[in-house]
Amino acid sequence: MAAPVPVGADWLVPDWPAPPGVWALCTTRMGGSSQPPYDSLNLGTHVGDDPAAVQANRQTLQAALQAHAAAARAVFLNQVHGVGVVHLDAATPDGTEADACVATAPGAVCTIMVADCLPVLFAHRNGQVVAAAHAGWRGLAGTGGWGVLESTFEDFEALARAPAASIAIKSGAIAVAPAVAADTLAWLGPCIGPQAFEVGAEVRATFCDADVAAQSCFVPRADVPGKYLCDLAGLARLRLRALGITQIYGNDSTAPWCTVTNASRFFSHRRDAAVLGASGRFAACIWRG
Repeated sequence: MAAPVPVGADWLVPDWPAPPGVWALCTTRMGGSSQPPYDSLNLGTHVGDDPAAVQANRQTLQAALQAHAAAARAVFLNQVHGVGVVHLDAATPDGTEADACVATAPGAVCTIMVADCLPVLFAHRNGQVVAAAHAGWRGLAGTGGWGVLESTFEDFEALARAPAASIAIKSGAIAVAPAVAADTLAWLGPCIGPQAFEVGAEVRATFCDADVAAQSCFVPRADVPGKYLCDLAGLARLRLRALGITQIYGNDSTAPWCTVTNASRFFSHRRDAAVLGASGRFAACIWRG
């Protein structure tokens, strides 16, 4: 897949076998107009940056998207660390409250902003459905083991099954639900890494009470009783596999994916907010061309 990024930009392009016509990218903090501490490609309007700079940065992103689909438009959600999912189309306004989105309409760009939380992109092998989710620990945990990834895949699965069901009905055949998870690709973007994400016992319990396998994603701090180092991307991989999604790419919990320790490349709220007062946001995007 050709890289839909501006020349010279230090952006990520997922290395995965996406179907023809499906495009994805993840911006970094480089290539924009914002001044410190938002330097330079901050895409968040809610963090205190100069609105004109943010608008210019968003136009930079739009230009990259439109290089592969003239009608492409990133839809910026109002993310609230929940499990809400919205089905995007050309009319979906920016600021729609949700922490995940699915799209079947060409040009409707599923866009997730992050600065330590985990962006997760989905694509079905038929190329007809894409999705994106904002997986901070609260949204990932959800309630009783049902979080933002489960909510996203529920909507994604329904849309992926729809074409096959329609064909079966028109042909008079008995519709047999396809194994959507087996044909779903997931890409995990940069997030706070397992050597930087310290959490309390209550966070560990939220995950481990729902799935004992989650214990492997928490390492107790020997020097700080009751605190653990948490592998956020590892928890997401467990949740995806539990859904039957095994084709998982991107963030493997190694150092290059950590937003905190790669200060020159990624924004990090945990790293920057206490010292600088604020942090910008970068974005992961997926769309049908």
